[in-house]
Amino acid sequence: MIKKFITFLIILLIIAFAVLIAFSFLPKNGKSAAPPQGAPGAQPQGAQPQGAQRGGGENRGRSDTPPGTERGAANRDGARNAAAIRVVTVGPGTIEKSVIINGEILARNQVTIYPTVGGRLVESNYTVGDRVTRGAVVARVDPSRPGEVYSRSSVVSTVSGTVLQAPYSVGDTVTTQSPVYVVGDLSSLLVETYIAERFVAAVKQGLRASLWFEAVPGETFTAEVFEINPVLDPVSRTLRIRLRFINPDPRIKAGMFATISLVTNRKTNVPVIPRLSVINTYGSWIVFIVDENNIARRREITLGIDNEDFIEVLDGISIGDMVVSAGQNFLSDGDSVRIVD
Repeated sequence: MIKKFITFLIILLIIAFAVLIAFSFLPKNGKSAAPPQGAPGAQPQGAQPQGAQRGGGENRGRSDTPPGTERGAANRDGARNAAAIRVVTVGPGTIEKSVIINGEILARNQVTIYPTVGGRLVESNYTVGDRVTRGAVVARVDPSRPGEVYSRSSVVSTVSGTVLQAPYSVGDTVTTQSPVYVVGDLSSLLVETYIAERFVAAVKQGLRASLWFEAVPGETFTAEVFEINPVLDPVSRTLRIRLRFINPDPRIKAGMFATISLVTNRKTNVPVIPRLSVINTYGSWIVFIVDENNIARRREITLGIDNEDFIEVLDGISIGDMVVSAGQNFLSDGDSVRIVD
């Protein structure tokens, strides 16, 4: 009985295997099988389709794209991918290094008048703004004490000019160290200022400066150094200097506050480029120049003096080079660039 069951199972497996083999030879996806050899429409084995051999050699390597189209497209793509930049041409220029300080306008000939004796101020003949002449009696002082009577002492002006200060009034007690009047010549004004110790070596007579005043907005005045104190102030470590106006202006008054741009260094006919075109990379200063093929070239440069807008270049570029002034932060050496206005 067991032998019959095993025989029957083997027959079933053989039948199932035969069915699987038969299904594997059936056409897939509903497509008909290839016609047998010699059937109508069949081609000999290994034959090429009709027309494939004809002209095959002539069409080899041809495409539907007209000649030169691919190259033109590549050039256009390269132009579109080039970085847009702005450039400036390096030329000889003048550059100035300045320091900004504050100063005060004073009368150039200014004298403080003191009494010759101490006592009570009994007479004051002038007020601020009055014009006085040399030798005029500007005040009188009574040196009398209780139980003693002395004649009044006259205070005489030693210069001609305008009263700039009159700090005391009649009845005040003054001494020989009391500045009763300050008289100055307002026809000639000067600028007094103090500079830090680190700029002392650059200051010399004739050095030019530009001045601005809040009372005269939008205008710049020119002055030059004419007096330099030989000794620094030991407390503030500053040096007092005085400047005179090149073209005096009646709108400038004694006592005004001035903002001064003092030129400490000046060079002419040197390569000058915009400050924004320079990049600091790991302690080195670099720029990018553009060659005749519109390729960006990296250049390491040596800097000279600088100001808020421009920098002098001592080495690394030459007069006539085109330096990238905008867009340089996104460039690498050898990049294609496109110059825009």
